[in-house]
Amino acid sequence: MKITKINGHVPMDLFLLADPAEKSILGYLPDSLVYIAKIKEETVGGYILQPIGIAKYELKNIAVMPGYQNQGIGTALLQHLLEVVKNLGGESVEVGTGTFGYQLAFYQRAGFRAERIDKDFFLLNYKEAIFENGIQHQDMLRLLIKL
Repeated sequence: MKITKINGHVPMDLFLLADPAEKSILGYLPDSLVYIAKIKEETVGGYILQPIGIAKYELKNIAVMPGYQNQGIGTALLQHLLEVVKNLGGESVEVGTGTFGYQLAFYQRAGFRAERIDKDFFLLNYKEAIFENGIQHQDMLRLLIKL
């Protein structure tokens, strides 16, 4: 697998897997760094990283194509972005996720810790309700890892 920074065309179908609001993605793309993982010539995953302050970055989106999930690609992408941030002189990475579910455990395994809660984030920012395991996501948990 090869992970490279891209400019230009962004595989929206990939990033919509992690954030179903295309308008939201288009809003954070202009100020962000985009990296794509490929196996041979096929895009299998990627992430969008945005600087949000002095030495601080936010992971806006990370996604793996369905046929490639549960194979360590997401973990490899996350480790890659932490190295990118270190190389850019970054000291921390923040990410927002639901207050429960697979994604939360994914980030916690990598060392992210709870920082704050954005009450009603998913209710206010998404037209369609987002459910996981029959439970509706309402609040966003903001996580932080210090490098």
